[in-house]
Amino acid sequence: MQIKPAQVKELRERTGAGMMDCKNALVDAAGDIDAAAEILRKAGQAKADKKASRVAAEGKIAVASDAASGRHVIVEVNSETDFVAKDDSFAAFVGRVCEALLAQAPGSLDELMQTQSGGESLEEARRALVAKIGENIAVRRFDVLSSRGNVGAYVHMDRIGVLVDVAGGNAELARDMAMQIAATSPRYVSPDAVPEAEVAKEREILRAQAAREGKPEHIVDKMVEGRLRKHFEEVTLTGQPFVKDQDMTVRDLLAREGAEVKGFFRYEVGEGVEREEKDFGEEVAALL
Repeated sequence: MQIKPAQVKELRERTGAGMMDCKNALVDAAGDIDAAAEILRKAGQAKADKKASRVAAEGKIAVASDAASGRHVIVEVNSETDFVAKDDSFAAFVGRVCEALLAQAPGSLDELMQTQSGGESLEEARRALVAKIGENIAVRRFDVLSSRGNVGAYVHMDRIGVLVDVAGGNAELARDMAMQIAATSPRYVSPDAVPEAEVAKEREILRAQAAREGKPEHIVDKMVEGRLRKHFEEVTLTGQPFVKDQDMTVRDLLAREGAEVKGFFRYEVGEGVEREEKDFGEEVAALL
């Protein structure tokens, strides 16, 4: 049967699939647009399954807040290339994920991906996007922060994102804390928050280093404790110099403002993902 251009256009706008894919699906469905859309969805699922094993270490960090509920979210959505991470369709999908997180506050990734959005689950939307773009796309992680305090949110170049919960102070201080965390990447709020097991391990390492220097035992003890304090001041937020005024620490700033950082989330695109290393010569040889 003859497929009209208007049918192809309607199906393409509805599914985002390529023109020839839409035409072929309409032919297979005898011109039935609903049936053709289902054919494309099934084909997209097969493509998504095929691409699922490919490493997705690029992508986008996003944060969003809902003042009415006091709910704030941070999420990482990955793609295979930075080019796709800048695509409007990818950005729209990330926006849908944020909306679902704010509305539902799911307890797991599986629960999140089954959340309904625009008449379909986020997992169905993800698979359709994989079929359209041609890369593996994955929602990697998220966190939900519920707070009526001053919550600072900051995203740098879509690659680093921070949510920080501040009791006291004001909105400007909360944003300053978010920018501080983005820039300096502290591991804990304060030295008191460091797990005892980590303190013991670091003390053991420093003791071994000091012992190799041939110092007397009573000197070694003082050296270790001094170096331990210095180390954990550097890797905790409150011990760091304030980025806007290096003459004061974050601890001093918070004390001056009568504020306290209750906790934070810091995400960076692809951190901890084992990236696939490709040999350029092998790639060229394969193309030839």
